[in-house]
Amino acid sequence: MPKISAVFSDVGGVLLTNGLDHGQRAQLVAKFGLDGADFEGRHQMLSSALDAGQIDLDQYLDRTIFCRPRTFDKQEVRDFIYALSQALPGSLALIGRIAKAGRVFLATLNNESRELNLHRIETFGLRNYFSAFFSSCYLGVSKPHREIYQLALDISQRQAEECVFIDDRPLNLECARQLGLHTIQFLSAPQLENDLRLLGLEF
Repeated sequence: MPKISAVFSDVGGVLLTNGLDHGQRAQLVAKFGLDGADFEGRHQMLSSALDAGQIDLDQYLDRTIFCRPRTFDKQEVRDFIYALSQALPGSLALIGRIAKAGRVFLATLNNESRELNLHRIETFGLRNYFSAFFSSCYLGVSKPHREIYQLALDISQRQAEECVFIDDRPLNLECARQLGLHTIQFLSAPQLENDLRLLGLEF
């Protein structure tokens, strides 16, 4: 097996809680007393454009929530969304150990809006661990589309067989595997550490 030279990791569901997934959207609906069906329908029509960086968070909120008068403002909603992000137990400590060992190229590979992505990078100090951020909002394409994995390989100048991709969602892993990347489905930090060591990583 070729030596692993690069590790690409999802963020939401691996390192941190998800950014604006169905669970977080349910909390948003409850917090601000939104019409859940209306909000969810609008979200589904706009989420791809948001993740691809085609619209910003303000535009998204204008079309999903502030399309009618509200008793709260956009900053309250933004603050609530940002506060939903929390570190998952043990994941950042594990990534920190891998980064400190300096044996592999570390990068994120995730779907996220530009504003939320930047908030999470800064709040959780992700620049301390990762050398690059292959986020959908920067690349204009999202998982599970083949192009985002190929872009990560091309830009990092890595061969698929020397890379491992970590994600919590099976579909995202299937598409990466088809390109020849090693894949690990994240369940917990101890499980991830064990699976990385089985691939020959030393840290």
